[in-house]
Amino acid sequence: MRTLWDFVVKILVNGAALWVAALVVSGIHFGQGAEWTGTLRTVLLVALVFGVFNAVLKPIVSALSLPLIWLTLGLFTLVINAAMLQITSWASGKLGLAFHVDHFWWDAVGGALVITLVAMVLHALIPDATR
Repeated sequence: MRTLWDFVVKILVNGAALWVAALVVSGIHFGQGAEWTGTLRTVLLVALVFGVFNAVLKPIVSALSLPLIWLTLGLFTLVINAAMLQITSWASGKLGLAFHVDHFWWDAVGGALVITLVAMVLHALIPDATR
């Protein structure tokens, strides 16, 4: 039961971070529906997709790019996070979810930075959720 709660909290944190990134970065868009419940549903489903890519694909990409991460003293991790956001945008389009990241460099990298900062703050406020 505890792991299910942790999973739900991670999805909610990802959803909040993605929503804030869409508010702050002009190149990240959630579809604007007539009802707020449709937008909320889209945010949660995109957060689920984002979480799956971060859990499955990100460790593989990070392991393969370990020399670049070491060479840049960890800054290349921001590029990897931006790539996960761009892949989430692509997969969301294939799944029919209204989420789009316009450009990789400014939009995805800026969004990755915002998502990282918001997730750090939320995980600090909810410390037992990820342990």
